Amino acid sequence: QVRLVESGGGLVQPGGSLRLSCTTSGINFKLYTMNWYRQATGKQRELVANITSDGSTNYIESVKGRFTISRNNAWNTVSLRLNNLKPEDTAAYYCNVRARGSALWGQGTQVTVAS
Repeated sequence: QVRLVESGGGLVQPGGSLRLSCTTSGINFKLYTMNWYRQATGKQRELVANITSDGSTNYIESVKGRFTISRNNAWNTVSLRLNNLKPEDTAAYYCNVRARGSALWGQGTQVTVAS
C-alpha cells in the first residue's frame, strides 16, 4: 500500500518560513518524480514544485527564489522549504506522485499566512 504523509504546515506571519515534509512508503521512492501541489479555497489545485529522480527541480514563477524543494532518498522523503511567505501562499499543500498508473496524494497540510 502506498502512503504519503505530509507534515509541517501551520500559521505564520508574512515574511515567515515553514518547512513541509512528505514521508512516503510503498514505492521505490528514488525512481519517481515527486510533486508538491497547493489548493487555496475556491481555487483549482496547482503544481507548485517538483523534483525528478535525478534531482532536477521546477517551480512555478510565483514561488521561484522563495521555495526550495529537496529529497532524501535514504529516508523516502520530499521536503518543501517556504521562505518569505505571502498571504497568497495560503493553501492546503499536497504531496503527489504518479506511480503504479495512478496519481497518489497525501492528506495535505494547511499553510496559513496572516498577520
